[in-house]
Amino acid sequence: MSILTSPRGKVEVVHCRRTESQDIYCIKNLIRKFTQKLFGKLNIIYLLEKANLAVTLCNDKEEIMAQATFLDYPNWNVSKQDDWVSVFRELDSEIPCTPLNTLFMHLFVAVDEFSIGCCKEIIRSVFKAVPELHFIFLIVPSYMSLGSTLVTVFDQVGNVPTLTYEEDFTVHICHRHNHYPQLHIRKARVEDHDDLMPIFMHYDTVLKETYGEYFLAELIEAQDEENHAVVCEVEGVAVGFMSVCSRVNLPLLHECFDLGPFHGLCIPHPDDILEPPEEIDAQEGQDAELRSNRLSVQKIAEEPQEPLLIEVMENIQEKIIEKAASGEPVLSICNGNNSEIQEVEKLSRASIVDGEEHYISSGSSTSVSLREEPSYFHPIYAGESDAFCIQLFCIDEKYEARSLDFMNFVFSLFPDKNFCLISLPHLTPEFVLIQNFVKIIPYNNCTIEHDLYVFHRAGLLKSIKIRLATFMDTSGIEKLVSTLMLNKSILTDLNQYNEARRDPDGTPMQAFVAEVAEQIVGIAVIRNEMDVEYIRSHFNIEDFIYFSHHQREEHGHLYHFALNPIFRHYTKFFLKEILRLGYKSCLYYPVYPQPREGKFQNPYAHSLTSALHYLVPVRPRRQIVYPLEKLGINAPSKAVSKDPLSYALNHTNRKLTLEPKITVNARIVVVGASTVGISFLETLVFCSHLKFNNLTLISTHGLPGKKLLGNEQRKFLASNHCFNDKDYALMSLCSWVNVVVGRMTGIDRAAKHVVVSKDQIVLYDHLILCTGQQYQVPCPTGADIGQHLTNREVPDSSKLPYTGKVPRNHFTLNDEEDCLSALVWIKKHYFTTERNVIVYGNTIDTYTTVETLLHMGVKGTCIYLVHPPSDSIITCINNYTVESAVEDALSAAGVTIYQEAVLAQWNDGEYPDPIHSAGFTTPTKPFRLNCSMFFSFCEKKVDYETFKAFNDACLVYDGRLVIDTNFHTNDVAIRAAGSLTKFSNRYYSNEWTHSNFSSKEIGFQLAAAMLNLFDPTLEPVTEPPADLDRLIPMYKGAKIQGGILPGSYHYLHVSKPVIPTPLEVQMSQTNFGSEIITGNAKNGTYFRIHVNKYKMVETITCLSKEPFPASNYIRLLGQHEQVLNNLCARFDDNLITDLYSYFTEPWCMALFHDRFIDLRKELRQILASKEEENLPSIEQLVHQIEDEEINLNESPRKYLKRVFQETVYKNLVERSILDYLHYNHYHLPMYAWPGII
Repeated sequence: MSILTSPRGKVEVVHCRRTESQDIYCIKNLIRKFTQKLFGKLNIIYLLEKANLAVTLCNDKEEIMAQATFLDYPNWNVSKQDDWVSVFRELDSEIPCTPLNTLFMHLFVAVDEFSIGCCKEIIRSVFKAVPELHFIFLIVPSYMSLGSTLVTVFDQVGNVPTLTYEEDFTVHICHRHNHYPQLHIRKARVEDHDDLMPIFMHYDTVLKETYGEYFLAELIEAQDEENHAVVCEVEGVAVGFMSVCSRVNLPLLHECFDLGPFHGLCIPHPDDILEPPEEIDAQEGQDAELRSNRLSVQKIAEEPQEPLLIEVMENIQEKIIEKAASGEPVLSICNGNNSEIQEVEKLSRASIVDGEEHYISSGSSTSVSLREEPSYFHPIYAGESDAFCIQLFCIDEKYEARSLDFMNFVFSLFPDKNFCLISLPHLTPEFVLIQNFVKIIPYNNCTIEHDLYVFHRAGLLKSIKIRLATFMDTSGIEKLVSTLMLNKSILTDLNQYNEARRDPDGTPMQAFVAEVAEQIVGIAVIRNEMDVEYIRSHFNIEDFIYFSHHQREEHGHLYHFALNPIFRHYTKFFLKEILRLGYKSCLYYPVYPQPREGKFQNPYAHSLTSALHYLVPVRPRRQIVYPLEKLGINAPSKAVSKDPLSYALNHTNRKLTLEPKITVNARIVVVGASTVGISFLETLVFCSHLKFNNLTLISTHGLPGKKLLGNEQRKFLASNHCFNDKDYALMSLCSWVNVVVGRMTGIDRAAKHVVVSKDQIVLYDHLILCTGQQYQVPCPTGADIGQHLTNREVPDSSKLPYTGKVPRNHFTLNDEEDCLSALVWIKKHYFTTERNVIVYGNTIDTYTTVETLLHMGVKGTCIYLVHPPSDSIITCINNYTVESAVEDALSAAGVTIYQEAVLAQWNDGEYPDPIHSAGFTTPTKPFRLNCSMFFSFCEKKVDYETFKAFNDACLVYDGRLVIDTNFHTNDVAIRAAGSLTKFSNRYYSNEWTHSNFSSKEIGFQLAAAMLNLFDPTLEPVTEPPADLDRLIPMYKGAKIQGGILPGSYHYLHVSKPVIPTPLEVQMSQTNFGSEIITGNAKNGTYFRIHVNKYKMVETITCLSKEPFPASNYIRLLGQHEQVLNNLCARFDDNLITDLYSYFTEPWCMALFHDRFIDLRKELRQILASKEEENLPSIEQLVHQIEDEEINLNESPRKYLKRVFQETVYKNLVERSILDYLHYNHYHLPMYAWPGII
């Protein structure tokens, strides 16, 4: 916040923010004729789309006071955007402008009364936001003066000609040191104590409480050769402090962190042991095989095609090493006077050893390895320490953006050291200084609960240059990428570029190199993006760009990216230069799903990993399933409707190159890869302005979505239609989430760690429990069926956990891994014997499993479907018509069904492994069945080990884990969600649990609750009124189940969240509404829609012999029947005989479109807004009619219809609908609008 005072004495409190699209109207209103003469006639939307930085100044009422737009190339076309440096160097050789330190002002507008103050405030904010920036140029026609505002901050440099116009243009410059100068750094003195203590106390009082009031003065006095204290000062006042020490506990760091990429922070020594002995290599190979069969931690790479974080495999070049070792000064750095007077050696000694493959963090959440194999080799370093550490650092918030100014001075204090270290607690918010450091990967046995960051002396160099690659760069690039997994691919593409500048298929391509001191430190290869229409139609790319303002050739596809980790903090600059030099405005980088065999080299493999966190993940769009044959020539183009291999899309553009992300280092551990857990992680990952570094998933089988069962339609388990294999590929959670494969067996709340598989620990700051409920091995009652007992005479063992040996041919199927195990066993063992198969349970999964067995070739006469007694009168399908059709199909297939049978014994009470027979009791007489496989689908429960972990941790458990309405358990650091939980009894709502709602929506709401802790852009959460804090939240997402039932019936049931009630009871209610049914269940043409009394679609049930577009039908829930083309009236008039055919007609495609809900909101907003002064809004008219404030001579419907048609509302609604159809024409070409007819 700053205070501006106008010449008239008027005061405004202002603040700067990034310009948003809704600012455009106000910006246009601030443009004067003088502005157009100064900057030219501009398309504001287009300018903001191509701007690297656009800043808006607002007052405390959020009224726009001023706006400025900056790009990385000149306006008025005074030079080409990729070749302006030489032109401006000729103006004044003493101005060392480079693409790194220069921006150009392309627009400035302001409220006249405050224009001078606004201009200075924006300029200061820009220099603060971009620490590398030193010069801002302004180019105006030579006949124009700058006016009274801009002349206060810009000085004239000279004139330049233009490439387009005949006239000359004047160049003006604004220097950093006049607005937000670099800080003066010096050694600390005791008298600085009084200046610094208020700054320390503002952040923390622990040091003062621990070491006394004068700890800082004592620290300054204790300086010696190993310990130094430095301060930064402004106008003689110390505003920042840093204490550095050359004593570093390297043995401890070597034990806890993978420092191999930096040669262990040691000087190279002949006795260094950098490679494992041969016998260890062999052992590691065996360990790699064992990892798949026991608890392991998957260090999943940011892209599936390469090992984790390949950026550090890039070698520091030999030439640099040699010169550095000889102490030859070759590069200089800017100091506080903006002149390069201090020379720094190039890159000292070998910080990355040639030929070694190492991994390092680029701030990725995948950087943390959580478990170490006993035989993992640690290099041994015999050389002296090459590092010093920062012990204490503090700086005034106003000057925090200049924190890096310290580094030049502190490195000069240790001329023989090349690395600076800093360690921070996980929950420390990321500050400006460490944004320039590299985060190091901890080993799995790391005992230090801090993150370690490293900065190399060479990272201070400002002479990095990005340019197009040439033939001469080949040898340097070969050295750089020699240890990359895909180095051959990079070199092949580089050679192709050098020879032809195009792909073999003719696609233009470009290769760029990053160069420091004549050495190649980075390589990037891009091609023109040829699938632009596919990207626009399949991803929400328009969350980040206005697509129509980007030419087709401005979209680039990033194929390769490798940058020396020492210069990792220049990644965004590298990307920005690629866009400028390549005349691109957007870059796309896809991450393809990892194939099951785990091979890295595949046709779609890319090599970028280290820059992934500088891109933003783009959400996929839900697609319409088109009836292509029925649409004919009105179907979407093949570029839109094609179905290539799915991938996750990452993106950057010019607007994002100078926009920082907020880093969240909190360790968020999710237990359970349930739908809730995946939805929670998905929501966090797709927060484009946040970067979660420590997301961890603990799951028995890792991440789902491995396509284990192939593309077969029939699955053992029913589906909730929340996520499928394609959805997982489009998310690529493996790029952002660490995965621990194992089972949670304990929680230590005091130490804040989870115990995995009894002997491994995973630390957490926030623990998310969403393990759900699983089918359990049933516990036999032990009744002897030879005594002819009935169910009444045997004890109820349904609540008891099974503690015996689990038979090898007993299957409880809870996920795809379990289904794969059953499938393999069937193919390997069953068909050699063809004995009976027992499917035991009451859930819908019993029916889908029976259908799968029949489809695989198991004879129906060999399948026994045994239903245990149910605690509820509600069946799993809850529709007698559907159930009858399924039962008839089972009978026709020869499947035998038993009702109300309780498992009594396996193998007549003998050793149960394997199962040869099973005995059951019933209400009448017992029976015994021989079997070779036993599938159990009894009621889902919380796993016993999971329950024990909760119980031992003293988490409140009452049949399920107890939570409040904000997902909290009785531990504030532990949250839970999903079917695992129930609401506390104080809410008096035991009939409502998370099981009643959509699991995907529950996961989203859980993430939304968590984001309030991390996202400063969100409004603070207000406490609910006292009388409302006891109400449970009600979610609206559809509750869905579906699958293929016996008889090859494709089944789908969609409903709103409700307390389960028998269908017959629902239909008997007076407010039930009506139902629309077409077809016949037994013929496989059944389609039922329940419309409530408000004419809204409340339930959808489909049973069909043919596959149908389930994702389309799910979108119908909650729609008014009139939106469905007057569904009820048409049905009553016998105009609809087949709903399947009805919903393939072209008119309804818009209903299935992912942005149709946005159209509905926009139309509602139009009707709710007051568009004419003398007339209330349509919504207000409705309320007035309800309150009888208007006397009508006609029916309310006719009155409202007449008002709608006679006023501006009709035109506004029509225009909104036509704009929607026009904007989404690539998805909806079957609709016509004015202009195409």
